[in-house]
Amino acid sequence: MSEKRKITLKDIAHALNISPSTASRALNGYHSISDETIRQVKDYAEKHNYVPNALAVNFRKNRTSLIGLVVPHIVHHFFSTTISGVIETAKKHGYHVLVSQSGDVKNGEVFACKTLLGIGVDGLIISVSNETIEADHLQDFLDEGKPIVQFDKITDQIISPKVVVDDFNGAYQAVKNLIENGYRKIAHLSGRMEVKNAQGRFQGYKKAIEDHGLEFREEWVKGCWDILEQEGFDFTKELMESPNPPDAIFCITDLVALGSMKYLQSAGYDLPSQVGLMGFSNWMLSEYITPNLSSVHQHGFEMGEKATEILIDLIKKHEFGADELIELKTELIVRQSSQKR
Repeated sequence: MSEKRKITLKDIAHALNISPSTASRALNGYHSISDETIRQVKDYAEKHNYVPNALAVNFRKNRTSLIGLVVPHIVHHFFSTTISGVIETAKKHGYHVLVSQSGDVKNGEVFACKTLLGIGVDGLIISVSNETIEADHLQDFLDEGKPIVQFDKITDQIISPKVVVDDFNGAYQAVKNLIENGYRKIAHLSGRMEVKNAQGRFQGYKKAIEDHGLEFREEWVKGCWDILEQEGFDFTKELMESPNPPDAIFCITDLVALGSMKYLQSAGYDLPSQVGLMGFSNWMLSEYITPNLSSVHQHGFEMGEKATEILIDLIKKHEFGADELIELKTELIVRQSSQKR
């Protein structure tokens, strides 16, 4: 093997015909690994000048007290509250957090993850991008003995704990509220159907429609690609100019709902007497726009707390965690925009 580059756990594992996770555990002296395997791995690592990360910390400890956090957008209200939850919880346990944003695109996520792995974080908390399908860049963390906890937007391509909210029930309760307030023709501005939280919100919307004997119409569902305010504006215009316009709209996020509201007000619709509106995420702005926006609260801070507690526990136990789904409850916040006058 060429010694011109730093060898990795994968190199050690390949040379000794073991898995990268076994190599990692051997370097850390896990009791579950045989003494012979530990000896072989450490001898090979020493002979080939292996260091576990870019900080070259002692390979028997392999700790930096750093946690990596990757989110689609730092300035997004939900993610900013989640970041606060992660940082506050990490601080209590003596960890620092390195935060990066993917821009909600795959190449941005890959770059952020490779950078954090190179720095030598002890583990990763991530909400994946809308474009993430393959997850080799996440598997790299596990191969290096670094646990991962996913939250909000998740992928099943790797085995890790996942912290989410009950998107289905949150959406169901939101649409049920619109129905109970007299709306009968309810549209949905959804996200990409390959994204799990968008799937859950769409399914909750559809089930509420069906359970209350209302008509589900495919043309009343519009899929936002980038989850932007402009998409809310444009799709609402398309819906309201159609031959059979809805009388209420449930939006995948408050940002999309804001765009929807801007179109409705610019077109002269009275909210909520003519058209009802419901968001999801309960941004701070929801309280201050007129009419203020009914929304589903996701408890972002608590999600950040939970994800961090799980990750730090895994780091301390030298474990990766099961493929478990931790589902937090949502809370419907009813304001003016969903109540007919």
